[in-house]
Amino acid sequence: MRDVETLRTDRFTLRPLRREDTAALYPTFANEVQCLYLSRQAFTSEEELWGWLAEPDWNGRTWIAEDAEGRVAGRFVAVPAHEDGIEEIGYVTCMDRQGGGVARECTAALVDHLFASGLRKLTAEVDTENTPSIRLLERLGFTREALFREHETTHAGLRDVAVYGLLASERA
Repeated sequence: MRDVETLRTDRFTLRPLRREDTAALYPTFANEVQCLYLSRQAFTSEEELWGWLAEPDWNGRTWIAEDAEGRVAGRFVAVPAHEDGIEEIGYVTCMDRQGGGVARECTAALVDHLFASGLRKLTAEVDTENTPSIRLLERLGFTREALFREHETTHAGLRDVAVYGLLASERA
């Protein structure tokens, strides 16, 4: 796992992952409905979740969104893609904070940060039935670039996946 810089929005601080974040994230990552669009099934213990979150060989970066009271609101990630200058983003908002603009505010800050760091393109893969995630990406200016039918077999079965992209030149 790579180091991350702390980012700030009007309501949140996006900071590096800590071991104690597992307890706050676990209710969401242990819920089958919340994990429907993950590539794996819900977690069965905090220890299992921590092992996944802190996987030492994972080459991505994790930011934890925390509000002014220190409550965890979600997890946001960036992972290097197939070539330099491109990274894939991902996000999960804690289920007790969904609908309050956490994902939009924090993902927008992450997008701005990643482009300011010199990236030329961001991508996101999303299950085609994950309407809230698709709406978020489109509101942030992402465009659907590809549709892969029956592309991925997950705990939810065979899934269609859409790839969304955003160029730095489009964000400006």
